[in-house]
Amino acid sequence: MTEVDGDFDLRVEPFRAELLAYCYRMLGSAHDAEDLVQETYLRAWRARERYDASRASLRTWLYRIATNACLTALEVRGRRPLPSGLAAASDPRGPLVRGEDVPWLQPLPDAWLDPARTAIDRSSLRLAFAAALQHLSARERGALILRDVLGFSAAEAAEILGSTTASVNSALQRARVRVKDAGTGREPSAAEQRAWVDRYMRAFERADVEGLKRLLTEDVVMEMPPMLNWFAGRGNYGVFMDWVFAASGTDWHLEPLAANGQPGFAAYRRRELHTVQLFTVADGGITRTTVFQDPDVFALFDLAPTLGGPRP
Repeated sequence: MTEVDGDFDLRVEPFRAELLAYCYRMLGSAHDAEDLVQETYLRAWRARERYDASRASLRTWLYRIATNACLTALEVRGRRPLPSGLAAASDPRGPLVRGEDVPWLQPLPDAWLDPARTAIDRSSLRLAFAAALQHLSARERGALILRDVLGFSAAEAAEILGSTTASVNSALQRARVRVKDAGTGREPSAAEQRAWVDRYMRAFERADVEGLKRLLTEDVVMEMPPMLNWFAGRGNYGVFMDWVFAASGTDWHLEPLAANGQPGFAAYRRRELHTVQLFTVADGGITRTTVFQDPDVFALFDLAPTLGGPRP
């Protein structure tokens, strides 16, 4: 490796985490985002001699490469929804229905983004926002993320997307309308959110359904990919949790974790890894629970398949 090559590596490496977050927002898959960041760096390395600092900053240039990689990937990959984006709410007394063929939205573990070294707007990674992005076209996603999340100017976003300023502004307006109800508004501090979920964990381990319900807002939502079922309202949530403990017993152990800037836990039932659960918390309590039961999601968190056992 030459001195120039080594200098190039040092200059591009600080952008890796923010590019990972960008590719995740674009694709809704942590695994795909990791692959595309690797592809971005490979393409950048091959094109390093053609980089012209007088035309664009290094950051803008890398985002252009990452965007091209994402747009290419999205030509052959479908959107990644959550159950609430596919059908009406379910009756909690009905049978569970698996959506095995749906490419579900994945969480992005907080551990993948070093908070001490990377200034990333965690609210723009929330599952609800990531799910809303999946309903946009690829270029609408790009325009919204580049302009409203990352703060690029319209001219810079047009350069990154290989488009015109007018086209970017038009795509941005359409995108804003479609995601306005999944905004990234005010929320409790991270410590307050964790405290709400810690209380939920204690009630869960006691199989205390009434205790769980007291921590929920009236319009709380629970969804459980890969199940197509999802439930709305505190009463329906309680009915379903009564069934969970009746069907699966009360021998549970929970391990805290975090993803998408949201608190959560890994749930072990009879010492076997059962689910990863993430929570959206507002001032009045828990507004959404997203429960993942997917080996690919478990692998993201490097979770041991049995309590106290070796990690994969």
